[in-house]
Amino acid sequence: MGALSSVSCAAVLLITAVAPANAAPDGSHGPKWQLTPTGSEARLRGLSVVDGRTAWASGSLGTVLRTTDGGRTWAKVGPPGTETLEFRDIEAFDADNAVALSIGESQKSRIYSTTDGGRTWAESFRNTDEKAFYDCIGFFDRRNGLALSDPVDGKFRVLSTNDGGKSWKVLPTNGMPAAQPKEFAFAASGQCLVTSGPKDAWIATGGDAKARAFHTRDRGLTWTVSDTPLQSGPSAGVFSLAFRDSRTGVAVGGDFDPVNPTKDAAARTSDGGKSWTKSARAPKGYRSGATYVPYLPFAILAVGPTGSDVSLDNGNRWFQFDSGSFDTVDCGRDASCWAAGEKGRVAKLTLR
Repeated sequence: MGALSSVSCAAVLLITAVAPANAAPDGSHGPKWQLTPTGSEARLRGLSVVDGRTAWASGSLGTVLRTTDGGRTWAKVGPPGTETLEFRDIEAFDADNAVALSIGESQKSRIYSTTDGGRTWAESFRNTDEKAFYDCIGFFDRRNGLALSDPVDGKFRVLSTNDGGKSWKVLPTNGMPAAQPKEFAFAASGQCLVTSGPKDAWIATGGDAKARAFHTRDRGLTWTVSDTPLQSGPSAGVFSLAFRDSRTGVAVGGDFDPVNPTKDAAARTSDGGKSWTKSARAPKGYRSGATYVPYLPFAILAVGPTGSDVSLDNGNRWFQFDSGSFDTVDCGRDASCWAAGEKGRVAKLTLR
């Protein structure tokens, strides 16, 4: 099943690559997002795909959804009593084990974990610092992970877990570069903190003069930072990072305020984020989420409120294949790719 899924996904992306020049006038050929009936009206900014059958999504109104039948049905499995929380990120390990993050000032920022498919949840962290605002979580493996807060006293704050999200501790900040005065991370797609391999992680930022990317090689103890060419400002910056390995990655973003046109929506790196190059052909509009496709070394998907794009050359050239609204995108270990967004929209990538 995994091999078949990866082959079909490869076909989708290869057809997309030639679609701009050879697309049928009636749009009958190429990739397509196939919506699945979630029964939810929540805005789903958190998404974690296990494989073609199992995926988790999270969002507003305390919503956590889970499917184990490829999206034919979705179960509402959120923690009870959390209807006022915004679950902006979720990381799932399989059909039973997942960790969800809610965002917000002070105690609205919380982390919950489940080991039984969402039937029960344990609250493993509740923020009590009025200065902190948590945005994203990411895991290196089933046990080790990080959670990111906007700057506290001039530096980004990072939590660490080594037991699968059951407990968390604040990491020291002496190895964290200073933040710009108005710099922060965007809790728009669950991808402002991403990992690759056993120790590498990156943070995406914006809000100030420069849109930047932070990088750690030791699970969050020490960090370096670099400027990206994406535009930055109060509503602009890098919204999502995606890395194929410790060196090869992309940054997507722009300005989410439609009043301010997005000029620079994507950039790429081949040195782990030390330097960034603008995409030669960027997505036409702000993009909030991105992911590499397994088994296809240079294939990447990006999504945003005005459409979805694919790149087959590590983010240098992007081609739009859908105009619908999505906030986040993820691919499972069998190369099954899904997207999620407003009004309970969750879709799987298919070939038409």
